[in-house]
Amino acid sequence: KEALWPLHLRAPSGRAPRPDGPLAHFASPHGETCRLDLHTMKPEPAPIDPSRLPELAMQVISNAKFPMLATMDGDQPRLRPVSPVRTDGFTVYVASLRRYHKTTELASNPKIELCYLDDGHDQVRITGTAEVLTDPVVKQSIWDENRLMRRFLGTLDNPELIIYRIRPHHVRYMQEWALAYHEVPLRERAGEV
Repeated sequence: KEALWPLHLRAPSGRAPRPDGPLAHFASPHGETCRLDLHTMKPEPAPIDPSRLPELAMQVISNAKFPMLATMDGDQPRLRPVSPVRTDGFTVYVASLRRYHKTTELASNPKIELCYLDDGHDQVRITGTAEVLTDPVVKQSIWDENRLMRRFLGTLDNPELIIYRIRPHHVRYMQEWALAYHEVPLRERAGEV
């Protein structure tokens, strides 16, 4: 069964996990001590302090960088990686081109989900609504911060450019292999609902 979990059933020194009755102890990619029930082969991650959930979720977002964006094309789900141009807490800004198919999808149904997955397999899911960013001050600020966007599009007035603000409604965090999500509280502040 070790072949099913090759990265996670090795102690940090490379030795096999230490059996302890029906449990084996091992280190997660983040260095936490976890347990594996040898009967069910279900990992038991270290407990999470609920007050740390926003911090842990933001750490995944920071480490993962390129989330997957899910939209609907009629009754067909669509998924693609995106490169956010700004992240403000759990509010995410994504630039696109008007000719891209996701623009049509978001115009028809602005409900989305973003999924961030870091190298340690922890994940954050942001369920929310995408809206076209119209605030000229925020658009200019994003433009000024993104050299690649400036090089590719040339000018902020490029008619192809569209920036979406994804307003979060629901944020969930899952520690690697925990098989259970934790609700991340959303703070009411600028950009977050």
